Amino acid sequence: MPATAPHLHRTWFVTGTSSGIGRQLTELLLVRGDRVAATARRTHALDDLVAEHGDDRLRVFALDVTDPAAVRRVVDEAFAAFGRVDVVVNNAGYGLFGAAEEATDEQIVRQLDTNLLGPVRVTRAALPRLRDQGGGRIVQISSIGGQVGFPLMSAYNASKWGVEGFFESLRLEVEPFGIQTTIVEPGTVRTAFVSQGIDRTRPLEAYEDTDLGDYRRGMLAGTALPFIGDPVRIARAVIDSVDRDPAPARLVLGSDAYELGRTTLVQRLADLEAQRNVAYSTDAEDARG
Repeated sequence: MPATAPHLHRTWFVTGTSSGIGRQLTELLLVRGDRVAATARRTHALDDLVAEHGDDRLRVFALDVTDPAAVRRVVDEAFAAFGRVDVVVNNAGYGLFGAAEEATDEQIVRQLDTNLLGPVRVTRAALPRLRDQGGGRIVQISSIGGQVGFPLMSAYNASKWGVEGFFESLRLEVEPFGIQTTIVEPGTVRTAFVSQGIDRTRPLEAYEDTDLGDYRRGMLAGTALPFIGDPVRIARAVIDSVDRDPAPARLVLGSDAYELGRTTLVQRLADLEAQRNVAYSTDAEDARG
C-alpha cells in the first residue's frame, strides 16, 4: 500500500485554472499554504485570488496550450519565479460534442491540439527542469473517457485515449529521475463543462430521428446524465494523491467512473481471452512454445 507522506508545502504549476477543477485546485492549494503558478487564457478570472494571496504565493500567467512557444516561455517563467516546481498539473481542456462525420477538420484539429498536444508540450517543457531538480510529479487530468467510448464524443475520446497512451509510456521513461506521473480519470463533474467547456458540431439531419438525436438533446438539456462529481472533492483527491508515494498510476474519481470503467475493462478482458487461440495461432512456427 502506498505510504502517505506528511504535508509538505509545495509549488504547483496548473493549467486551465479559470474555472472548474483547475480553479478548485488553485483555491485549495492556496488555502493549505502551497504556492501556485496558475495559467489560464482568461487571467482576469483569477484577480480575486491574486488580491487575497499576493504574488508571492500565486503567479498568474496567460497561456493557450496550443501555442508551443508560449508554453515553453511560461514554463520557464514559472520555474524562474518560484525557483522550483514540485507538481505539474495538466488540466486545460474542453470537449467537442457531435457525431464524427459532423465535425469540421478544424474542430478536430483544435480538439487534439488542446487536449493531447497541449499536455505533451507542457510536459516536455517541464521535464528538463524536473530532472535537474531531482524529481517531481506530473498529474494529467484525463477522464473516464480515456478508457470508455461515448457516443458523440469521438474526437474528445481520441484526445483522452491519446494522452493516456503518452503518459503510460512516459511514466516508464522518467521514473529513474525521480519523476512520477498520475493519470486522473473523473466521471461526470458538476462544473460548467457542458455549458461552457464544449464546442458543438452542426447536427446532420440524418441523426435527428435516431437514439443519438435523443441523446444529443438530452445532453444539451442536462438531462441525459446525472452529473454527480463534486469538483471540490475531486480537487482534494488530486491533491491527496500527490502525498502518496509511490504515486498512483491512475486515479479514478466518481462512482460513475468506477462502474463504467470496471464494466468496460471486464468486457475487454473477456474479449481478449476469447481470442487467445487466434492470437497464438499467428506466431511463427519457430517461435511457438
